[in-house]
Parts: sequence; structure tokens; C-alpha cells
Amino acid sequence: MGDEGAVKIVTSKQRSWAAVVVAGLAVAGSLWFKPWALWVDETVNEALPSASVTPGGSETGEPSSASATPAPSGPVTVAQGGFVSHEHATTGRVKILRLADGTHTLRLEGLDTSNGPDLRVRLSDAPVKEGRAGWDVFDDGKYVDLAKLKGNKGDQNYPLPSDFDWSKYPSVSIWCDRFDVSFGAASLART
Repeated sequence: MGDEGAVKIVTSKQRSWAAVVVAGLAVAGSLWFKPWALWVDETVNEALPSASVTPGGSETGEPSSASATPAPSGPVTVAQGGFVSHEHATTGRVKILRLADGTHTLRLEGLDTSNGPDLRVRLSDAPVKEGRAGWDVFDDGKYVDLAKLKGNKGDQNYPLPSDFDWSKYPSVSIWCDRFDVSFGAASLART
């Protein structure tokens, strides 16, 4: 007689081992995907950034002349744009601010997106595309991961390095580095 009538017997020890493997894979998958992050909001509300200016003088400490136009004491918006949704619904505005000392800060205002694993603020030279076409373009050309996203809601400041030419990166994405996808993005238009 052939093997066609053979019955495979699975022991309880084999079933226990299989259950341990399946449970281990479920835990590892949960740690990787972090599905609970989608339901946990992190709100960050930072005030507008400021730079100190020496009283009676300019930000360099030089005395100002009476005929000179005083430098603005607060931040000046030099570029801005509104978010479009990609993988997740995303709203709010992004601004590049020039501070009184000449430094620049990227500011997110009224940000509202889903939380997720390994979210980054990414500047890119890729154009912002609406819909699914824009989900994965922000790692195709030149890009800079500015920082880890502080929170998925609120107003946040991200100082730019002094030697960084932000104008070469006209797009900002809330980028999920774990899954290489944009949650939402904005084009920066000079003001």
C-alpha cells in the first residue's frame, strides 16, 4: 500500500511550539507597525520662536543709526504653504521664519495628522503632488530629514542649521520613515 492513506499525527508539543511562534510573530509585528499610535494623539503647542537683539543696537550688537530702518523685532515669514493629504488626512500650514538674528526656523501651525511610527519632518526638492501620486516622491531626489516630528497636532518649531539653504528644498513632508510614505506635504511659496 502507498502513502495515500497515511495520516499525519500532530502532537500537542508541536501545536504548543507553533502557538509560541505565531504569538512571537504577532508581538513582533505589533512592535513594528505600532497600530496603537493611530489612536494616540500627541499635541505640541510651542510659541513663536524669537531671537535676542541687543537693546539700542542691531542683532550684531552694533549701534543703530537714527536714520536706519529698525530690523523687525519678531519673526518674519519668508515662505509658506498649506498641507495636502497623502496616506493620512493632514491639515495645517508650514512656514519658514527669519528671526531677528538672521537664523531661520521651520514652523508647523495648526498641524493635524494621524500619529504613526517614526514620523519625520522632511524637506525635499520633489514637487508636491496631490493624492496617491504624491505618497512616495519625497525620497526620490534630494531631501533632508530635519527632525523627528514632535507631535501629530499643534504648533511646532524646527530650527534650521545656519549654513542650510532651505530654498533648495521647496517641499515639506510629514514622512513616515518606517513605511517610506508621506502622511501629508506642503509646497513652500516665497512671500
